[in-house]
Amino acid sequence: MNFKTYNPADPATLLEKQTIMRFLFKHLDEFGDSEQSIMNAIEYAMSPQPSAGGFILLAIDNDQITGAVVMNRTGMQGYIPENILVYIAVHHDHRGEGLGKELMKRTIDTAKGDIALHVEPDNPARYLYEKFHFTNKYLEMRLIKTAS
Repeated sequence: MNFKTYNPADPATLLEKQTIMRFLFKHLDEFGDSEQSIMNAIEYAMSPQPSAGGFILLAIDNDQITGAVVMNRTGMQGYIPENILVYIAVHHDHRGEGLGKELMKRTIDTAKGDIALHVEPDNPARYLYEKFHFTNKYLEMRLIKTAS
């Protein structure tokens, strides 16, 4: 297993971004987002803007992605965690092998500053996050504005 990191200084190509997006769309299962939302997070992670950016971490085996992480910087140091783990997924065929745990270790080591993430209560990945001492301090509430 090899690991590859992309960041604004060493960005993924358009083809690589599309491949990562398709992997995440397929392997996030019911906890995923639209292809466009995933691509937006990938593009944000690769942004060279000072208040944006982040990184993408891939696990690769035999030239195939087996796991992927997309981390975005929030630009809100000091009052909101500096990073938000937007996506983490492990290939269906590699679940239960400890790859998610290894991706989390490497993600935490790579991130500069604190990390926030959102997880649905019934997502089994929640238990992995709790093992890494993520806590549920707040109840997230959202207002989705619609065009009138």
